[in-house]
Amino acid sequence: MFIESTLGDVRWSDISGTARAIEGLGFDGIGTPELKRDPFLPLVLAAEGTERVDLTTSVAIAFPRSPTVVAYMARNLCDLSGGRFVVGLGTQVKGHIERRFSTEWVSPGPRLREYVQAMRAIWHTWDTGEPLNFHGKFYNLSLMTPEFSPPPSEFGPIKVQIAAVNEYNIRLAGEICDGLRVHPFSTPDYTRDVIWPNIKQGARKAGRSLDDFVLNGTGFIATGLDEEAVTKAREDARYRISFYASTRTYLPVLEHHGWGDLNPKLRELVAQNRWGDLPSVVPDDVLDAFCISGTYADIGGLISARLGGLVDTIGFPLPDGLDHPSDDYLAALHQVRAAEGAANQRAD
Repeated sequence: MFIESTLGDVRWSDISGTARAIEGLGFDGIGTPELKRDPFLPLVLAAEGTERVDLTTSVAIAFPRSPTVVAYMARNLCDLSGGRFVVGLGTQVKGHIERRFSTEWVSPGPRLREYVQAMRAIWHTWDTGEPLNFHGKFYNLSLMTPEFSPPPSEFGPIKVQIAAVNEYNIRLAGEICDGLRVHPFSTPDYTRDVIWPNIKQGARKAGRSLDDFVLNGTGFIATGLDEEAVTKAREDARYRISFYASTRTYLPVLEHHGWGDLNPKLRELVAQNRWGDLPSVVPDDVLDAFCISGTYADIGGLISARLGGLVDTIGFPLPDGLDHPSDDYLAALHQVRAAEGAANQRAD
């Protein structure tokens, strides 16, 4: 199993060094979410500070950016990193697209399908010199002159992964993408019962093999050197779980477990602006379904037991002391990396 980390909210001047330290610990990838920073820019600095790890937007919000804009950024980061960049895209939810980005929200699944196809059409034009001629319902691209065309890539096709919760987008990942980035608001049961069957359905539709398909996920990990640190991490996870559970988009995951009644309770608290009360609605059994908890001494085995054979890559928290991790932390990393990937899932 591969392990991935995020850079966190380190200072811009520390990004390159932090990325180098993450690589030095043995991580296989670094992902950057679209939260308080643009997800592409930190990877420019991370690329300069690393030599081996994959670099991924996890995820960039697609619709506020044109496919052409992302195609250029992806190609630039691919060249800068020596072919290590992976595009990770997501749709976000209607409220954010319309009210935070002032962008139209329409048919997000079919639109995301066209988005990926449009980017690949642009890359194909750059690599072959053939005219750009992509025409869809949402995107139409027919102009790419030599002045604006990079030379053919020396690193091969750029990989594209998408985030998905609903079944349409999960199938879309299996049909046309190189991987799926499972939202943290997921469980091993949902991954096994819903995500993998839909990935395989999409792959069958396209008549493609999943041999090189990568599943990234799943859930939250609460860990630390001692029980006090684990308890704090669990409560942080409880808040994030309650936040996501208050959104209708993630209702299918709750309903799969019979917890659909949590959503209206949480939405009522949000309507009252009682954000601090959200975690009180999430009981321990719900928390434990979404979150794997244990000290560094135990977490590796717990992750292997719950996710081994189910996913290919997981996000693992960084130690408090990045330059001087404890022996237990390093042992946990080793144990997680030794866990079985999802080859059996792809073969079923």
